[in-house]
Amino acid sequence: MDNQDQYMFRCLELAEKGAGFTAPNPLVGAVLVHEGRIIGEGWHVY
Repeated sequence: MDNQDQYMFRCLELAEKGAGFTAPNPLVGAVLVHEGRIIGEGWHVY
């Protein structure tokens, strides 16, 4: 698995944290990457 796949997988993991709280909005997870390292991450909570 390359780095982009790993970052996307982490986004999906983060998005799942919002399950049950965001309807009718979509589940969203995000990572901020700088020079190959995750320096920030978040998800849609409400």
